[in-house]
Amino acid sequence: MVSVDVTMSLGDLLIEDPRRSRVLEGLGLDYCCNGHRPLSEAVSEASLDLTAVAKALDLPDPPPAQDTAMPAQNAALAHDIVDTHHAYMWAEMPRLQALVDKVAGVHGDRHPELLEVQATYTKAVAALDPHMSTEERVVFPAITKMEKSQALERSLADDILELRAEHDAVGELLKSIRSLTADFAVPADACASYKMMLSGLEEMERDLHEHIHKENNVLFPRVLELEAQLGGR
Repeated sequence: MVSVDVTMSLGDLLIEDPRRSRVLEGLGLDYCCNGHRPLSEAVSEASLDLTAVAKALDLPDPPPAQDTAMPAQNAALAHDIVDTHHAYMWAEMPRLQALVDKVAGVHGDRHPELLEVQATYTKAVAALDPHMSTEERVVFPAITKMEKSQALERSLADDILELRAEHDAVGELLKSIRSLTADFAVPADACASYKMMLSGLEEMERDLHEHIHKENNVLFPRVLELEAQLGGR
């Protein structure tokens, strides 16, 4: 008997068991930017079989406690996001940019889609740089201060709304890259650099999904809830 509640949101299903991210990734279900949608709705929009999807998400055995534990404090979760995901992105973005530029230059004549991949990736990096900087220098410190002082100096609702919109925009750019590369398929004439580029792009997309999930579905709702408790809007 399948025990997955199909009325739960994708984000909550993932919070309950993070191992489900691989299943959702494989099915092409967006659990980060659209993690607020109920499973039944997301499956219907994707024209998938709800029973089969629920069964796939009903993973055997509970995950180890350390795999499900999110930091209980907002400041600790923000710190974890910076140390885990931002650190990865800051290191990976320039390395992958160099690969994308190299592969587009060498293989662009035979694979013109690579020029679109290059332009789209460059645009994604240009968006992520100020986005993560704003989180690290402005929003996350304000979250920490609010939690520590239990006082509301200013609402973060507008900042969170803007960050979520930026998540949506970057998510769409990475989705475009997936489409341009036919789900990161390796062409017959691909060299080692070409393969490394595709692997890197796929891994970046996967990490970004987990990154955005932690912010959109966990951290930001917690912050807005705390604001409401402290008398915010």
